[in-house]
Amino acid sequence: MAKRKQDLDFDCPVEVTLDVIGGKWKGMIIFQLSEGTARFTEMRRAMTHVTQRMLTAQLRELERDGVLTRTVYPEVPPRVEYELTEFGRGLVPIIELMETWGEQYREQLRPAG
Repeated sequence: MAKRKQDLDFDCPVEVTLDVIGGKWKGMIIFQLSEGTARFTEMRRAMTHVTQRMLTAQLRELERDGVLTRTVYPEVPPRVEYELTEFGRGLVPIIELMETWGEQYREQLRPAG
């Protein structure tokens, strides 16, 4: 994994983590890949509001940061699969805690009755 100069400029480890997983779609990508390998089209179907361009960009950033690997199979049409790296799997407990917190927050917002 190549270090980016900006990664060395952060004073706080939380800031580094948020830089890697920040954004609307990266957490969802990690959550989906926590179940195992997935193809681009599978992820696109699971995240109905993401554009193809945005999903591609987010996947490239996660690959650059060493969170996932991209495997292209020499087939026609080409098959591309994504999988969390061992390093990326370290983010799964964080994402699961975010899921739990989000469920609790959503429950708080529901009107009583």
